[in-house]
Amino acid sequence: MSSNELVESAAREENEREGTEGSPDRRTLLVAGIALLGCFGLAGYGFLGTDEQPKPRTAATVEVTYEVTGTGTVEISYLARGGTGTATVEKGVTLPWTKSVQTPLGKAPAVAIVLDEKGGQASCTLAIRDKHVQRATAMGAFGRATCTGGAQARQE
Repeated sequence: MSSNELVESAAREENEREGTEGSPDRRTLLVAGIALLGCFGLAGYGFLGTDEQPKPRTAATVEVTYEVTGTGTVEISYLARGGTGTATVEKGVTLPWTKSVQTPLGKAPAVAIVLDEKGGQASCTLAIRDKHVQRATAMGAFGRATCTGGAQARQE
């Protein structure tokens, strides 16, 4: 190879190096692309989630016993607080009536009674852990009474 050819070859190599020095090489682009795809994958997984549902926390409960005694026919509303937290209503109940339910600690259980138009006399009682908490009496046509557990439903 002549000296001219060597100079021209060296000049070509120099020009090629100058043209590629400012641009990233293919390996760097590939690594950056894979990292970017990984980030999108993790973000998508977090956004879409999984089919598994979180396990519900099990709340500590206490046994509550509602009891209604007396004469006449009544409508009874009581809170069990197990599912929706709404009152359960039983209509046209012939007395005596008793119901034991589990309620979460710290929630105030309650039972309410309403006599029908024929009247009579009925008493509601409420016991938490077999311990009497409250008693109330309803008398006469459409007489009403309510028993609640208040703060006594808390863990002792």
